[in-house]
Amino acid sequence: MHPVYASDCEFAGTLGEMTLREIVELHPLPGGDFRDALLRCAEECLDCGGSCTACADASLSESDLAELTGVIRVCLDCADVCEATARIATRQTRPDIRLVRATIEACATTCVACAEECDRHAAHHEHCRICADVCRRCKAACDEVLAF
Repeated sequence: MHPVYASDCEFAGTLGEMTLREIVELHPLPGGDFRDALLRCAEECLDCGGSCTACADASLSESDLAELTGVIRVCLDCADVCEATARIATRQTRPDIRLVRATIEACATTCVACAEECDRHAAHHEHCRICADVCRRCKAACDEVLAF
């Protein structure tokens, strides 16, 4: 019999023992303020990607689905961009700073677009309000990296 929920698995509860930050800080290259900003950005991107995916999924189940096609599209786009940005921001060995910067700029732009679209529906859908807030947090983390 297969478990229905992740909490039913034997390994449930052991997944969070080591965090992304802890693993990246074990990297043999020296850290610093820039790496700290990149890590915060990667963490916010992962949270934003998951939040945008969940918002799109919740939107698919709403009774006013036809009104939410824009939200669904931009949330899925934002999730994809955020998740790619997190992967690129996490890589520490010989980064091409131009690529890192361009990716983070694209993420910030995408987060603004997603927050704006979600804000249009926030009064009627709590998941859109929360998603917009998470997108703004992610954009702020991107801006922190871009300030270097």
